[in-house]
Amino acid sequence: MTEKTAGKSAVGAAAQDAALREKVFSAVREYAQDALAPKDFVPGQSDVPVSGRVCDVEDMLALVDSSLDLWLTTGRFAAAFEKNFGRRLGLPHALLVNSGSSANLLATSALTAPELKDKALKPGDEVVTVAASFPTTVNPALLYGATPVFADVELGTYDAVFDEIEAAVGPKTRAIMMAHTLGNPFNLERAAALAQKHDLWLIEDCCDALGSTYAGKPVGTFGDIATFSFYPAHHITMGEGGAVATANGRLNKILESYRDWGRDCWCAPGKADTCGKRFKWQLGELPCGYDHKYIYSHLGFNLKATDMQAAVGLSQMKKLDDFIAARKSNFAYLKKGLKKFEDRLILPEATPESDPAWFGFPLTVRDGAGFSREALTGFLESRGIRTRLLFAGNLLRQPYFKDRPHRAVSGLKNTDKIMRDTFWIGVYPGLTGPMMDYVGETFAAFLAKA
Repeated sequence: MTEKTAGKSAVGAAAQDAALREKVFSAVREYAQDALAPKDFVPGQSDVPVSGRVCDVEDMLALVDSSLDLWLTTGRFAAAFEKNFGRRLGLPHALLVNSGSSANLLATSALTAPELKDKALKPGDEVVTVAASFPTTVNPALLYGATPVFADVELGTYDAVFDEIEAAVGPKTRAIMMAHTLGNPFNLERAAALAQKHDLWLIEDCCDALGSTYAGKPVGTFGDIATFSFYPAHHITMGEGGAVATANGRLNKILESYRDWGRDCWCAPGKADTCGKRFKWQLGELPCGYDHKYIYSHLGFNLKATDMQAAVGLSQMKKLDDFIAARKSNFAYLKKGLKKFEDRLILPEATPESDPAWFGFPLTVRDGAGFSREALTGFLESRGIRTRLLFAGNLLRQPYFKDRPHRAVSGLKNTDKIMRDTFWIGVYPGLTGPMMDYVGETFAAFLAKA
């Protein structure tokens, strides 16, 4: 076969593949019309979820497109997602992982890298955080033998009391790692200044906060590493999935190694000899010329996501701005409707200088309100309005935390109140006007009798 003939053959095969794919896509579009059609909302019978995926035919088409490649690990869609996601944040480096919890594990793991020398996180070092948190923000520090140091949080914003964050810093402190609670940014100006003053790492857990801004800049761009989650509850979804992002090229190389088994090689899956000297390295006590694909410079893991997940995430990114707008609109509607009850409920407040892309609408029952959180949430749940507590409440009270090493700056009074009296309801884009009206009416019905 001549080169010209081979070229024509390849073009023909590509055209045939495209035509066959279009037949599949046409069937998918037809299927999606029924499968993704919205259901009627019936007050008192239909659920009002706290969160959930909001997917359309384009997401389904992206998933099917990637599945037809039968490339079952990280590939072209993952590469495109990482590029797109980094551009959205304005950061040069973004790495896709298989969950937000894995993102937190990866971020903490990277800080233990031996090449960081005196700045590396070591057993006995301290990591400053809050106890009103999700466990996997704190757990990686425990796994690496570090001691979490807990500060209290403010009621209403549910973010750190920053005077306590500053008081928590001591001679053993190596990092600050906190989440932007329910999408509400913590004081990033003070956090960044504190980290710079004491030469600390700053990790922003943005799993609930994609799209939130502080002083006009996206959260995730103030610290050394940012983490994100793409679980169905979050601002975009790919089912399971997460990401780490950084402006630091050195950290990015370390993060990539820990994500990819700890290997020294940086070849993409299915590729070889990217460095041009695959059999010419001499590292550790291995013989010279040992295959670079099997040289491991870190104690790593396999935390990659699949291309099918990435394809859905790439499609979801196109809708992110609309999703954020819907969350803000639903939050504003609830805030206005529930304002008349703020003598008995602490309503949420955005932190100064921030514009949150809210993950949920938190409420705290005031002391002396005349009813308990359980009475209110039980009434809501009985009418199909789903509620959630503020994650672990106070991590120190959780069964798994018994006898874990830790230090607390104070008695964590507000954190304990959150554990007893705080819950949240949904603002996600899948909530409709009739659902939001029903939520307001249900609160009014309960509080009229309470």
